[in-house]
Amino acid sequence: MKKVEVYDTTLRDGAQQAGVSFSVEDKLKIARKLDELGIHFIEGGWPGSNPKDEEFFKRARKLRLSRAVLAAFGSTRRPKAKASADANLKALVEAGVPVVTIVGKSWDGQVTRVLQTTLEENLAMITESIAFLKSQGIRVLFDAEHYFDGYKANPGYALETVVAAEKAGAECIVLCDTNGGSLPEGLAAAIRATRKKVSSPVGIHAHNDGELAVANSLMAVAAGAVHVQGTINGYGERCGNASLCSVIPALELKMGIACIGRDRLERLTEVSRYVSELANLRPFARQPYVGMSAFTHKGGLHVSGVNKWKESYQHIDPAAVGNRSGVLVSELSGVSNIVHKAKERGLPLARREEARRILEQVKLLESRGFQYEEAEASFELLVHRARSDYKPPFELVDFMVVVESRRRPAAGGGEVLAEATVKVRVGDQVIHTASEGDGPVNALDAALRKALTWFYPDVAQVELTDYKVRILDESAGTESQVRVLIESGDGQHQWRTVGSSENIIEASWLALADSLEYWLLKKSAV
Repeated sequence: MKKVEVYDTTLRDGAQQAGVSFSVEDKLKIARKLDELGIHFIEGGWPGSNPKDEEFFKRARKLRLSRAVLAAFGSTRRPKAKASADANLKALVEAGVPVVTIVGKSWDGQVTRVLQTTLEENLAMITESIAFLKSQGIRVLFDAEHYFDGYKANPGYALETVVAAEKAGAECIVLCDTNGGSLPEGLAAAIRATRKKVSSPVGIHAHNDGELAVANSLMAVAAGAVHVQGTINGYGERCGNASLCSVIPALELKMGIACIGRDRLERLTEVSRYVSELANLRPFARQPYVGMSAFTHKGGLHVSGVNKWKESYQHIDPAAVGNRSGVLVSELSGVSNIVHKAKERGLPLARREEARRILEQVKLLESRGFQYEEAEASFELLVHRARSDYKPPFELVDFMVVVESRRRPAAGGGEVLAEATVKVRVGDQVIHTASEGDGPVNALDAALRKALTWFYPDVAQVELTDYKVRILDESAGTESQVRVLIESGDGQHQWRTVGSSENIIEASWLALADSLEYWLLKKSAV
């Protein structure tokens, strides 16, 4: 079976994405996680470029990696300088890693216009830099920068650069689509031509500016590459790099090529979300293979098909990459969605007629602005309320919210106060309470909790953790229907509820009431 080495550059190339900044501690944690995944090479950074990467490599000496090899990244020596005296190359040696990836120009235009040196001097820079690192007992990979643009402009010179790197001792020639604009067929043709000139293993480093980084990486392997570079989640400069979260499963599951192994592949989704968390970026729900929506079904026809045959609308078993299937409930749903979702959440339905009534209710409410795709707690309450024997833990009698603006002209400012009063019925008792808050929703939330604590003291554990408002018809201005999505938690679990109305306070009340009713329902079940 053909094998491919996986080289991860999340800690260097991935960190160049706008909005991403890993601390040294973050980088160490990610390196451990990548090692657990079975990545072969982990590029830790560019030790000659910034103090953070220098500190990382110092601390990384204590890392105990079971499978991965730590690599450092750097460039060839400067024009007309000695390799042994080049500060960048010396920093690579001092990093104390067994592997260094050295980048050199392969596009004649880059050499003459950017480096502003001669083509002959660039070849000497490549040769002498690799030879110096080899003399220090370091394994060297050569990243041929802008290789495919260079090959298109001057194939003879592009080939000269990789031949020079091989003769100098580079153990792998990595061809880089640095500008990310190559198309698969042209890229494959260049790789096949290159393999006729060099006997060393060939690799691929693709960027995603044409949204083809993954396709180009797979095409490169089909053309003979045995080394693939990329990042977790495709993080990287501009449009990013090839996403290893797509490349790895495609190699293992689609092309039958071993890289990290099927057993480790099951950790892929976990690693993807772990890196997202440390990058402080929201995971991309529609990301292939590892996204939360990658195997989520909404259309009734799809859900019905998946219930009968899982492969009918899924290209792989989600469990193979550590993900899982999901079903959404919306106005596009069929009865199968309702049955599946109820079963998934442990809510048995007595009859399909009951599911049909719930479906009609969902369609009616969604026509009024509600949406249950992200508010599964509210959907669960719909299922319970459809039962004739369901008794809610509380009922709203009425509420009132007053917002008062108090101005202090002398001080040049003022304050806004909100006060809410609620009447809540529990059984045959009615509690009437009031509370102040920073705003109307905060005051309403406080008043409702205050009322419920008379009957359910533990409700104080519930906290509102997120509050989102969506205007559904911008053309209607302040008269528009609004949707409120609330996320709540109790320190152990989180859940989301939804409310919709032309009145933002009422929409908020509906979502708040659902949140507390859902928690009380779960609490009583436990």
